[in-house]
Amino acid sequence: MQRKNNFLKSSKNGIAMIMAISTIVIISTIMALSLAMSSKTSKSINDLYLYEQSLLYAKSATEYTLLKIAQNPPCSNLDENFTQDNIYDINISISYIYYKNASEDPQTICDTNGGILYTTVSTPEQNGTALIDVKVSVTDSSVASEKIVYFRRTLQKL
Repeated sequence: MQRKNNFLKSSKNGIAMIMAISTIVIISTIMALSLAMSSKTSKSINDLYLYEQSLLYAKSATEYTLLKIAQNPPCSNLDENFTQDNIYDINISISYIYYKNASEDPQTICDTNGGILYTTVSTPEQNGTALIDVKVSVTDSSVASEKIVYFRRTLQKL
C-alpha cells in the first residue's frame, strides 16, 4: 500500500498566507511613513506662514511708529506693547540720536518729553535719527509647533 503525500499541498497554502501577511505589513509601514511626513509638512507650512505674518507685522509696526513720531514732539516716549489677533505679541522701543550744540542739550529735551537718548552725534547733518526696535513673537504653543520670534531694527532719519 502506498501512502498519499499531502505534505506539499499544505505547505503551499502556508507560504501564500505568509506572503499575504508580509505584503500587508509592508503596505501598512509605507502608509504610516507617508502619514507622519504629511503631518510634519503641515506643521512646517503653518510655522512658515506665522513667520511671514510676523515679518509683515514688524514692517507695519515700524511704519506705525514713524507716523507716531511725526505726530509728537521730538524725543517723545512712544514705546508700545500690544497683541495682534490674540496670537502676535508686538513690542516697539525707540531711541533717539541728536546733535549736541551749545544752545540746546538733547538729553534735556529727551528728559522733558520722556524719550530715550541713544547717543549724540558730532555734525548737524546727522541730527534727528530714530533707532526703532520691533520684536514680534508667537509664543502660543497651540498655534505654532515652536516659538517664533522676529526682530527688526530700523535706523530712520527724521
